[in-house]
Amino acid sequence: MNIHEHQAKAILRQFGAPVSSGYAAFTVEEALEGAAKLDGPLFVVKSQIHAGGRGKGKFKEAAAGEKGGVRLARSPEDVGLFATQMLGNTLVTVQTGPAGRVVKRLYIEQGSDIAKELYLSAVVDRGTGRVSFIASTEGGMDIEQVAHDSPEKILTISIDPATGPTEDDGQEVAEALGLSGDLGKQCIELVKTLYRAFVESDMAMLEVNPLIITQDQRLLCLDAKVSFDENAAFRHPEWKELRDLNEEDPKEIEASKHELAYIALDGDIGCMVNGAGLAMATLDIIQLYGMAPANFLDVGGGASKEKIIHAFKIITADPNVKAILINIFGGILRCDLLADSVVEAVKETGLTVPLVVRLSGTNEEKGKQILRDSGLAIIPANDLDDAAQKAIHAVRGAA
Repeated sequence: MNIHEHQAKAILRQFGAPVSSGYAAFTVEEALEGAAKLDGPLFVVKSQIHAGGRGKGKFKEAAAGEKGGVRLARSPEDVGLFATQMLGNTLVTVQTGPAGRVVKRLYIEQGSDIAKELYLSAVVDRGTGRVSFIASTEGGMDIEQVAHDSPEKILTISIDPATGPTEDDGQEVAEALGLSGDLGKQCIELVKTLYRAFVESDMAMLEVNPLIITQDQRLLCLDAKVSFDENAAFRHPEWKELRDLNEEDPKEIEASKHELAYIALDGDIGCMVNGAGLAMATLDIIQLYGMAPANFLDVGGGASKEKIIHAFKIITADPNVKAILINIFGGILRCDLLADSVVEAVKETGLTVPLVVRLSGTNEEKGKQILRDSGLAIIPANDLDDAAQKAIHAVRGAA
């Protein structure tokens, strides 16, 4: 679960991390009110969307001006002008794709006098099973590009969960960022603060880019990106207030209502699978044969008939889907139940794209017989390899 910058900074502020003063704004009037509460004379008007690269992004609409999604305003009047240009317009960045995202809220922040930009993040390191800090002196830049061009400029420091970050850990981060003296001490305290915020808030990722050194030698979290571990949602009822449905794919929202693990992708072949490992294998083999999946969808081992029908409807709601591949291993989810559900879903949706079904496991023959007796144009497959090739052939044959 992702949240907006202004929400991430509010959380960091609660834990005592150094962040600038700022106010969220949903209207031009609220943007002006926020600016009036800040000291000035420099303000920053930031588009709030769930995507990076906002500063370098471009708006589709000419009325939004030539500047990006993060702008420096040198007067309250400029704040009002930029808010007028940005709100309601579509911002395209390297992470949004060509469709972009409509800007529906802004963050009006106190301007900062920047001496240097650094990079600092915390993630769950699957390799070590620990929270690790990633530090680089190359802040304010695309960290993936830095990793590609200058990997030696990125250092990873793993934290022992039994102790949390020690003075030595903090010092190691400070050295990685080139900080010493008072700035080094600030860094040690910041590492402890960010770690506590990360763990107690059940974050999956916390990125501060840039972490700046101000002209008066203070560390300041100038930007903050946070995502939460959704498995911990039961501990955090407050997350409901942070969720912005405008930033989520409608199909993913619908899937979450039915406890379906669904992620929209950019390909042509819709997939319905039971089990995350089998789902990943299905996606991989579609790629292997030269096409791309339109989604990841795991209905789970014990899916009900209603759940399967909802899953099918979510796949068919995607206009990019040119064929559907159902790959089921019948364990708890019996093949005959799946077959009954698929037949009903096809009839309800009036399916117009090719449908390939591979069944294996409990009541496999019974399930296959149900599909054959349905009278529907369902393409049977013997195994995963056969299913992937038939789905791809169906798409290419219809093109």
